[in-house]
Amino acid sequence: MKFSNRLAPVVLVGALTMSACGYHVAGKGDLVPKNIQTIAIPPFANTTLRYTVTDRLPQAISQEFIARTRYKIVADPNQADAVLRGSVINFVSYPILFDQVTGRASGLQINLTMQVSLTERASGKVIWTRPNYVYSDRYEIAITNTNQYFEESGPALDRLSRSVARDVVTSILDNF
Repeated sequence: MKFSNRLAPVVLVGALTMSACGYHVAGKGDLVPKNIQTIAIPPFANTTLRYTVTDRLPQAISQEFIARTRYKIVADPNQADAVLRGSVINFVSYPILFDQVTGRASGLQINLTMQVSLTERASGKVIWTRPNYVYSDRYEIAITNTNQYFEESGPALDRLSRSVARDVVTSILDNF
């Protein structure tokens, strides 16, 4: 009985300490104001030579918002509550795997750098921003025979755009 009386304060202090340690599930803050109902995602700016990636990104981000949120995506930024703007500032792809028989590249690495921000249209307040967003992905080149090969850059850019869209929307929604 004497042992449990001495142990009780230690257990109580431990329980209080653990409950006040600040531990919480990260990424559950909703930083998008409740008055935001519509979002416009105009075409992204592009300082690279890879023009097709800027065609795919706004569309993929729009689809991700539609699939995962309550927000309505509108075409006209003047009719939206918030505007998501982006700019692709660097796009690099280089071979990482080579076919041992032909010596040709069989796998590529893509590195994409962009600036993205979500702004409340009426006030101009920046809700979320990533001024140096970097994303990387790998894809394979399907070699049909030794004389020719088909580069799967279109499907790879689609896959890259969907992955970037998923990450951007998650970051906005989960306050990362």
